[in-house]
Amino acid sequence: MVLAAGGGSRWQASLAAPPPSGVPGSNHGVAHKLLAPFQGATVVEWAVRHAVAAGLSATWVVTGAVDLTGVLGSEVETLFNPSWAEGQATSLGVAVARARQQGVGALVVGLGDQPLVPPEAWAAVAASGADIAVATYDGARRNPVKLSARTWDLLPAAGDEGARSLIRSRPDLVREVPCQGNPVDIDTREDLDRWS
Repeated sequence: MVLAAGGGSRWQASLAAPPPSGVPGSNHGVAHKLLAPFQGATVVEWAVRHAVAAGLSATWVVTGAVDLTGVLGSEVETLFNPSWAEGQATSLGVAVARARQQGVGALVVGLGDQPLVPPEAWAAVAASGADIAVATYDGARRNPVKLSARTWDLLPAAGDEGARSLIRSRPDLVREVPCQGNPVDIDTREDLDRWS
């Protein structure tokens, strides 16, 4: 599951400011960070391609604020979150509802604005036997995160934390999975310039 429903408020704020001196600003006019050009594709395309390449049973993308039609390949299923503005927890809820409908035993959740998380990280987290498996990069916890069906009723229904509050409150369920790659978020045009 790739969460790609948010409005990208930090990206919007960075568009309002003048570009830093010496920065060409070629990508600065793009209305939403997920559609920003990044290493020959868009930010969200890279995130989704890596999720697909992990070889899991299916890849779903939760959308909301921005129309990703024509950007995502036919190998993914998009799920629209009409409540996307109410926070990431609502997008996670859309994913959990679909998972229950499909009868899957776990979700592996990543973000559409993390284009440098490789397929190997997705696969390693998915392979963990823990109820909650969290990718770590040089010891720091980031995405993707595996959530077994046993944890879904414990997830928040509202707010912008997603699974973070559950990870904090139930450390007994959490296992860290060391991963290679770069979990950087592309949140601002400065991020885009830094990592392109």
